Amino acid sequence: MRFGVALCIMLIAATLRASPHKKAGRQAQLAHHSVVAVGAKLMQCYPDFIIGYSRNCIIWKDSTRMPYEVAERHATFADAVDNPCLADQFSQKYPKGILKANPAKGADPGRIRYEPFFYKMYGKDQAAVRKNLTEVVWCPKLVGQKILVTKVNGVDKKIRAISRELDRHPELKPYLTDIGGTFCWRNINGTNRQSAHSFGTTIDLNVKWSAYWQWDCKCTDEDANLGYRNRIPQTIVDIFEKNGFIWGGKWYHYDTMHFEYRPDLL
Repeated sequence: MRFGVALCIMLIAATLRASPHKKAGRQAQLAHHSVVAVGAKLMQCYPDFIIGYSRNCIIWKDSTRMPYEVAERHATFADAVDNPCLADQFSQKYPKGILKANPAKGADPGRIRYEPFFYKMYGKDQAAVRKNLTEVVWCPKLVGQKILVTKVNGVDKKIRAISRELDRHPELKPYLTDIGGTFCWRNINGTNRQSAHSFGTTIDLNVKWSAYWQWDCKCTDEDANLGYRNRIPQTIVDIFEKNGFIWGGKWYHYDTMHFEYRPDLL
């Protein structure tokens, strides 16, 4: 009996000693998406919308205060994707440049989206988004395909700049022709979540050269064990990232055709 009591005391003491270090580690992990760091980045990337931040919110130009509080971990990754807060959207650091290793399970920087943020910036419904769409000729020399993208945040100008640079690489034409799509107001397959394509900020390249986790596992299970695949050249990735787009090929739930305007993550 005495031995049991002593063992319990030792275990409690060890837990108490470890807790501060565990808490400090968690705080260090979250530091890169603190309200100060994120607020400053949002002001830089979206000056027409974000004008400031306070201790626990992001301040929009119309004086809206959008809560920003770093919460504890979600019980599952699926819950984080389905029920995020604004801070969750910035909880993972996007690795710009060449991938040093395949993405680890649960590493999906930019895939967690707090939908009210995007509704407020790009449009609350399809009609509102469509008001800001414009036609752009994708890679006029190599492809010449007409696509619809948003004018909000100058996304159309970024797509034109990307097109001009890609046009100088005829070797990349197979990946750039017959693109998978841009604007399409819809939910992500198998979910109730709004697709980023709904906002006119996203482009999918030729699906013949693309890999998508749902196609490969023939499922929509966020907890599925996946084997990473990619055939999109790094040159394309670099050109998009230089212009403020993240790439779905840097997600564990890989979507290698997918490029999305998210300069706040770069």
